[in-house]
Amino acid sequence: MYPVTTIHYLALSAALLLIGTVGVLTRRNIVIILMSIELILNAVNINLVAFSHALSNINGQVFAIFVITDAVAEAAVGLGILIALFRNKETVQADEIDLLKW
Repeated sequence: MYPVTTIHYLALSAALLLIGTVGVLTRRNIVIILMSIELILNAVNINLVAFSHALSNINGQVFAIFVITDAVAEAAVGLGILIALFRNKETVQADEIDLLKW
C-alpha cells in the first residue's frame, strides 16, 4: 500500500483545474459553465487543504471554508440569474444571450 502524499493531491487538483477550464472555455450551456467554475474552486480547495496539511498549519483549511462559502453564494446568485434569463429569453445557451448589447 502506497502512502498518499501531497503530490497525489496536486495531481488531482491539476486534473480538476484542467477539466474545469476546458468546460468553461468550450461549453455554451450556462449550467455547464457554472459547474465547471465549481470544479475550478474545488481544485483550489484541494490545494489549500493539501498544503495546509503538509505544512501543519490550519490557515489553509480555514481559508478553504471561506472559499466554499463563497462558492455557495456564487451558485445561488448564478442560478437566480440563470432562471431570470431563462424566463426572458427561453434559452440557457451563453452565445444567445445578448441583453447588454446596444
